[in-house]
Amino acid sequence: MGATRIVIPYAPRAQQLQIHHALADKRFGVVVAHRRMGKSVSAVNHLIRAAIENTKEAPRYAFIGPTYSQTKRVIWDYLLKFTEPLNATANIAELRVDFWGRRIQLAGSDNPDSLRGQYFDGVVFDEFGDQNPKIWSEVVRPALSDRMGWALFLGTPKGNNHFKSLRDHASEHNDWALLEFRASETGLIPQAELDAAKSEMGDDKYLQEFECSFDSAIEGSYYGQLLNELPSERFHDIPVDGLAKTYCAWDLGIGDSTAIWVCQRVGLETRLIDFVENHGQGLDWYVNWLRTNHYELAEQLLPHDVQVRELGSGRSRLELLQEAGLNITIVPRMGVDDGIQAVRRLIPYCWFDSKTKRGVDALRNYRRQYDDKRQVYWDKPLHDWASHASDAFRYLAVGMSETTSWSKPLKPNVSWVV
Repeated sequence: MGATRIVIPYAPRAQQLQIHHALADKRFGVVVAHRRMGKSVSAVNHLIRAAIENTKEAPRYAFIGPTYSQTKRVIWDYLLKFTEPLNATANIAELRVDFWGRRIQLAGSDNPDSLRGQYFDGVVFDEFGDQNPKIWSEVVRPALSDRMGWALFLGTPKGNNHFKSLRDHASEHNDWALLEFRASETGLIPQAELDAAKSEMGDDKYLQEFECSFDSAIEGSYYGQLLNELPSERFHDIPVDGLAKTYCAWDLGIGDSTAIWVCQRVGLETRLIDFVENHGQGLDWYVNWLRTNHYELAEQLLPHDVQVRELGSGRSRLELLQEAGLNITIVPRMGVDDGIQAVRRLIPYCWFDSKTKRGVDALRNYRRQYDDKRQVYWDKPLHDWASHASDAFRYLAVGMSETTSWSKPLKPNVSWVV
């Protein structure tokens, strides 16, 4: 008897075939595509075929979306449908399918620790512009190394953020594949529908969603448009001024990320010269970072909750940082809305060093929560990977406005002559 023929119910479009062919001889690829082009379906099937053809022991693959729940909602049914002919065993609790000693799992970048310690032969990132870029550089990239695994990044533009940087990187390196699919070129959506969408959405949103434009700010973004309006010369390497007042503004996480912006005031210019964010580290790690980079003498702007005493030790983080010799200023309490307005007033005076790129990407992605059912934005920020850097910047804006207020004395018993 002849071998049983297995048919997977996937008939790729011409554009989807281009994705498969582009990765045939490239290890890494970026796909920028308009809505409803079918990039996620092609990516799921690319994972399945790669798993089938892999001759290594126990192949492992992953599809990573912005959040675990979103990945499950959008991708899980596709994965079940296309692996059913392979008699795959589905584990819904862990969002994975297993077949023939191979495994494909779904994950969300909102829980990067779930991916640590694993190896992968191939990984797909969906809507990478909505994900924390650290999941690639710090979690997944090392997990591909020993198996020489590949990675594919998918997305529709969300402003000039890290997905745009990755797209530009792919365009400049021959070992990366870059594919861009605009609705005006693919012909997948009728022109009448595109015209109607443009009329209802407006030019900026339409160009972003259907023509793959990175120029528009992320919808709902608090600061994206302001950052886009800054001239390009505001984003370049900035020399440290040894005579300028230096500030370090913190957002302190408990069992979470901590972010620090380093800033100097030179005339009317607010120069952001450095940025750091890390996860799962104690205060000593950040103090050492300050000392290594010679920022330990700067004025440290910290939120009011630095004074809260920890239950275990009975001591506050304020006391620990003061014992480390840091000059601490506690930023006054201010509502989030007022703090956001302080940032908006500050950004037009800002210059950003290249070392702050990750922080700038977070500012571009900091946006309002969106209610999918009501199709409206809430009046409060979405808490995601961009929150810590943006909160630290808010403390910077509020703290500097307080410490440089002309209505207050500079030092005890010192005031301006009027």
